[in-house]
Amino acid sequence: MAISPDKSLRGCFHGTSACLSALFAAARYDELIDLVQGDVLWQYKRWAVKALAAQGRRAEAIRYAESCRCAWASDADIDGLCEQMLLSSGQVDEAYARYALTANRAGTYLAWFRAVTTKYPHKTPAAILSDLVRHTPGDEGKWFAAAKEARLFDEAIALANRTPCDPRTLTRAARDFAEQNPAFATEAGLSALQRLVQSDGYEITSADVWAAYSNTIEAAENAGRGDEVRSRIRALVDSEQPNRFVADIIRRALGLSESNWPS
Repeated sequence: MAISPDKSLRGCFHGTSACLSALFAAARYDELIDLVQGDVLWQYKRWAVKALAAQGRRAEAIRYAESCRCAWASDADIDGLCEQMLLSSGQVDEAYARYALTANRAGTYLAWFRAVTTKYPHKTPAAILSDLVRHTPGDEGKWFAAAKEARLFDEAIALANRTPCDPRTLTRAARDFAEQNPAFATEAGLSALQRLVQSDGYEITSADVWAAYSNTIEAAENAGRGDEVRSRIRALVDSEQPNRFVADIIRRALGLSESNWPS
């Protein structure tokens, strides 16, 4: 009655999902599919999708799930259910092409990358990262941590320089790789300083600036590029309209006399 097509009978019943789950567990698939026909919520229709799949009708189940897309249905849940059906039937390439990037979205871009690479080990991390970057135009910088984890260092710097990346993330990379990969660490630190110098100053502390500067210089010295990098940093703070708070801290760190600072 709760999900009856007769609107005079239907209504809210807290046991609906439990009842549908029980029908599925009892393998009463045809009854379950018939029961959720009509104008009912996706959270109930998904049991019909599972029932079709349990009957070996996976292609039909996927078409049914796709037909349920609407403003009140979870696209992520639909994608995840369809991906699961394709993977369970061995259609790994189709699962990746159709659903991998959308079904595995997580709370952070790094967690999203990890979820996809874990589920699709036959795909190279570089290929997965490239697909994710194309899937999220305008967010290239947010994939820096994923590229770093995959040890795609050149790609990581290129991404960080395309769109904004959290300078604290870049500073940590400069710190962590100052010895083992000073070339990468130097570029990550310079990118962090550039973001700080060009920022509006929101929530930036002097500790953030000093950390970015000191880690960058340490990496640069390890790479034998100390003088070059100091010149590049000075060019950053001498650029048009830098963040004054950040620029003044960096000028002090560079040992510049205040009489030479721009007014």
